[in-house]
Amino acid sequence: MKRFLLSLSLLAVLLASCGTDAPPAPNLDPNAAMTQAFATVNAAMTATAQSSAPTGTPVPTATIPRTPPALPTAYQSSSLAPFVSPHAYITDTCQYLRAKWDPNNAAPGTVVLVIMFHGIEKASTEAMDPKNISSRDFKKLMNDLHELGFTAINTQQLSDFLYTNAKIPSRSVLLVVDDRKYAENFNTWFRPYWNEWGWPVVNSWISAFGGADNVLAENVALEKEGWVDHQAHGVVHNTPMGDDSTDDYLRGELQGSIDVFQQYYGKAPIAIIWPGGGFGVRPVQMARQLGYKLGFTVNPRGPLMFNWIPQADTDDPANPYDIAEGPVGDPLLTLPRYWDTDAASKLDEIRIMGNEAAAYAEQVKPVELEYYDIVCAPTLGPIPAAVP
Repeated sequence: MKRFLLSLSLLAVLLASCGTDAPPAPNLDPNAAMTQAFATVNAAMTATAQSSAPTGTPVPTATIPRTPPALPTAYQSSSLAPFVSPHAYITDTCQYLRAKWDPNNAAPGTVVLVIMFHGIEKASTEAMDPKNISSRDFKKLMNDLHELGFTAINTQQLSDFLYTNAKIPSRSVLLVVDDRKYAENFNTWFRPYWNEWGWPVVNSWISAFGGADNVLAENVALEKEGWVDHQAHGVVHNTPMGDDSTDDYLRGELQGSIDVFQQYYGKAPIAIIWPGGGFGVRPVQMARQLGYKLGFTVNPRGPLMFNWIPQADTDDPANPYDIAEGPVGDPLLTLPRYWDTDAASKLDEIRIMGNEAAAYAEQVKPVELEYYDIVCAPTLGPIPAAVP
């Protein structure tokens, strides 16, 4: 009876909700009325539940992580001696790839040839001193460089290229004149190429005499003209630096050069042209601590490319005076350079190496750019666009 009364009550509520204008309900059978009431209530509750149910949240599609490809090996050249191999010096792969493929930087395959001139003999067609080059061979070397598309640069340009891949001519040459020289030497041999082609020259300056040097003033004047770029060649100079040198001697040669340059040339040298070609772990470490950015040996290993310096890991069995650069662990402070007479026969070989390196770079470019996009771009951003 209680269930019947409850059902009638529910029916009454529902009928009341229909409004006062509804027609009067007919007489109903109690059981039928109860059934209809429960059906009506259940329908109303179901509709209310459906209207209040939360909207479903779409399930995101799972992102499949991209696997970076294996990076290719560095360009290799069969022209290098069997005991010589290219050494990289940039440890951050992403920074290297960004600099390499930035279209505003030097193009892959850009090469730099470093040539040193000990002396140029103008009175003979054949040099009397084996360390010198004759005037005839000097002029031929310079003309051959020009005809093969080489352009001379200065030390700062080379440093910017090696450290950041700054744009330089795709075939560049650094002309290094050893030891203190009268202005006449530069005016006679190198000024004509500066005037005609805009080619600067580097001088390895020995700081032994400080302000009392009888050729200092004329060299300072050449430096101010902007085409003779003086760099450090030690103070005592005649005793090469090595791992057996005392700290005092190393500091005297390296810091002593800096002091003279700052006082008389108004700049700090960024390169040490190692006197006698001598170097070692300790000399290189001190040079680095004192702010030198480049160092030049007398080892003719090959040309320079961005993050690619040819060096030996073991001594040359054919040359007992040769010092292996690899164990020192700092390629930028143990750069190779050619004697002038050796360089003459290497020009076309170096040109071909640059072309090969450029072609290899294009071959591996898709892989390197894919690696950069996956691994590097999230942190460093995309490779910059070319600036008009």
